[in-house]
Amino acid sequence: MKVLHLCLASFYIDNYSYQENLLPKYHKELGYEVEIITSLISFDQNGKTYLLNNGGKYINEFGIPVTRLEYKGSKVSSKLRQYKGTYEEISSAKPDIIFIHGVQFLDINHVVRYCKEHPEVKVFIDNHADFSNSATNFLSKNILHKVIWRHCAHLIEPYTKKYYGVLPARVDFLKTIYKIPKEKVELLVMGADDEKVTEANNINIKRKIRKKYNVKNDDFLIITGGKIDTAKKQTLLLMQAIKQIQSKKIKLIVFGSVVEELKEEVNSLVDDDRVQYIGWVKAEDSYKYFASADLAVFPGRHSVFWEQAVGIGVPCIFKYWKGTTHIDLGGNCKFLYKDTVEEIRERIIEILNNEENYVEMKKTAETKGMKAFSYAQIAKDSLEV
Repeated sequence: MKVLHLCLASFYIDNYSYQENLLPKYHKELGYEVEIITSLISFDQNGKTYLLNNGGKYINEFGIPVTRLEYKGSKVSSKLRQYKGTYEEISSAKPDIIFIHGVQFLDINHVVRYCKEHPEVKVFIDNHADFSNSATNFLSKNILHKVIWRHCAHLIEPYTKKYYGVLPARVDFLKTIYKIPKEKVELLVMGADDEKVTEANNINIKRKIRKKYNVKNDDFLIITGGKIDTAKKQTLLLMQAIKQIQSKKIKLIVFGSVVEELKEEVNSLVDDDRVQYIGWVKAEDSYKYFASADLAVFPGRHSVFWEQAVGIGVPCIFKYWKGTTHIDLGGNCKFLYKDTVEEIRERIIEILNNEENYVEMKKTAETKGMKAFSYAQIAKDSLEV
């Protein structure tokens, strides 16, 4: 059977660990023939989006054919995501299953046309929009999402078996903003690449990373990762909190891109021995860094690293956000409720001072987290296998 992944609502980034990358990978491992059709949007090495110069076809790192479509030409068509040759490429792929990553593209009408002509085709849709990243102003909420994208969501609804929100907040968005029937909506979590988890949890790799950054076996290593920008400055609070903890056994490694206006402040908080900023790391290497940690801390907004860290089996501290508590599996993590140095410091000290509780956190993380956030299992669940 052929599974066609449509990433026309936003982007598809080669060599990353997003859901758009890993669901196709594991659908292929399940024995499906897989193909991807996507836009020209990609990321540079600093995580910034940009447009590729041309469309075209190639084979990705998993041996999966990828077709990138060019926009129809006008700024309006690019904003509303209309492409050259959408219907023709879908027809050429001859899919039995279409997995749509986001309904926010006008060319969804071409998918509807194909489904009308091929009523045996099964459609599954995921949603990555919620109120933290979408519908953040009047026009976006009331025109773009409640009118245009809701219309797209309903056009495809008669042919769709399931709409998946990838966070509880994104399940709610499907129900409240797009008015999708609740019986068709489910949670489908993002997760961790099983292959990378197995590789990262090799004890020799853990030792190598800790040795590289002068972290001893009896040190308590905390790691955080992701973009540091004006909307995600909480990492700076974490760096300050570590510097205020008296024990020299507590070490922090920070990785990720930093916007220019914050570089000086980040560098001022670096301590060669206890607080290290190591810059951007490759997506596949992020697994190795989290696996080498005793604790992962995410004091800001949600990112894909949350599910990745839980899927690796690492105890975590997360910033509490309504609609993202699916990462709490009954003891593997703790939450932060304020953007303060004091709360971060107190939460870390609380874990350090209760070894029995930390052991339970780690046990829950390893026994439940690695199973719940396995992409091999998520891929099965996504097609109701």
